[in-house]
Amino acid sequence: MTVAVFILSLLGAMALGMPIAYALLFCGVALMAYLGATSTLVTFDSQILAQRFVDGADNFPLLAVPFFLLAGEFMNAGGLSRRIIHLAMAWVGHFRGGLGYVAVVAAIIMASISGSAVADTAALAALLIPMMRNAGYDVGRSAGLIASGGIIAPVIPPSIGFIIFGVAGNVSITKLFLAGIVPGLMMGLAIGLTWWWLARREKVAPSPVMPLGERLKVTADGLLALGLPVLIIGGMKMGVFTPTEAAVVAAVYSFVVGMFIYRELKFSALYRLILSAGKTTAVVMFLVAAAMVSAWLITVANIPAEVARMLSPFMDNKILLMFVMMLLIVVVGTALDFTPTVLILTPVLMPVVKAAGIDPVYFGVLFIMNNAIGLITPPVGTVLNVVCGVAKISMDQAFRGVLPFLIAQLVVLFLLVLFPDLVLVPLKWWMS
Repeated sequence: MTVAVFILSLLGAMALGMPIAYALLFCGVALMAYLGATSTLVTFDSQILAQRFVDGADNFPLLAVPFFLLAGEFMNAGGLSRRIIHLAMAWVGHFRGGLGYVAVVAAIIMASISGSAVADTAALAALLIPMMRNAGYDVGRSAGLIASGGIIAPVIPPSIGFIIFGVAGNVSITKLFLAGIVPGLMMGLAIGLTWWWLARREKVAPSPVMPLGERLKVTADGLLALGLPVLIIGGMKMGVFTPTEAAVVAAVYSFVVGMFIYRELKFSALYRLILSAGKTTAVVMFLVAAAMVSAWLITVANIPAEVARMLSPFMDNKILLMFVMMLLIVVVGTALDFTPTVLILTPVLMPVVKAAGIDPVYFGVLFIMNNAIGLITPPVGTVLNVVCGVAKISMDQAFRGVLPFLIAQLVVLFLLVLFPDLVLVPLKWWMS
């Protein structure tokens, strides 16, 4: 009955049009009222709710969120994003379907800098969609490629999704960052191979080969942009700084490079960029705080134990259990946005994961990857909506374009379910 109260109160509030954060708070109130009326586990007290809400946001690792968001704003305004695309254009733009490969390479590099799928997709689409349209590429397919490349950002470090999951699930964020590198590269390889298969039928003439001297000049110009992911990953691997400190380093680095070296980041734009990062941070932090209220009551009500009983037929087979949980997350991800899905399902599924003996870091990587895929599935599909807005195409056209790449990403996800060592062996190497 407790599970029914949890699900019905949450879905009912959302069906009434209540924002996700308020729906989570309402769900917490409903759970507390039900427990107070039916058991002695907890009594209804609004002060406890307020205290849990404040405690939910009072978490040091969450400081990484505003700084990584700010780094992304500085990166886009300071010319780092544009130089990354020019760098990719210099080396892979002359192949058949070259602009598609540029999108894939640029998406991987930008993912290793900002960690925000929406920001990366918006930057890539704004720069590449007009170029691909003018070159004669199918706009829907081009938009689908860019959208599927944008969702690599929550998987390759630094990832805001990993930070939120690590806080909600009490999992090492550093290990999550390092474990996400190989799966993120696999996602990029999958959409690159899919684009190669589709581009064979494109009748677009490839761009001329850029002279070597010009390639080297473009590469030298983009080296500082490429230095940021090396600095972040290398610093964490060597124990120089934590993920939270890495976020500060990323923000300062992108600010200094954009302001004083590339000189494209203007003082007049700082207020707008900081305000934009602050607004996004406020949304994320409010969601986290509200979710922590529900997470505490989920634990008190022993909902994870009830879910574990429901999944008990699969508990003896880790791979089958992971398949079932991944299918559940795929379904939920089509109806909810990225952050709410992470915050709602983490406290429910993590006890099941630990009881089954599944590595929490491995589960976290697949969980975040699955939620990232949800960003390109309608009807919510935030990243798909961003691409539609930039490319000025309908959702139907964008979904037809993204479908082959969506299938490729799902294939990667289920390969990782079948072969956990694809995540765990590289993690052991990184941690050694």
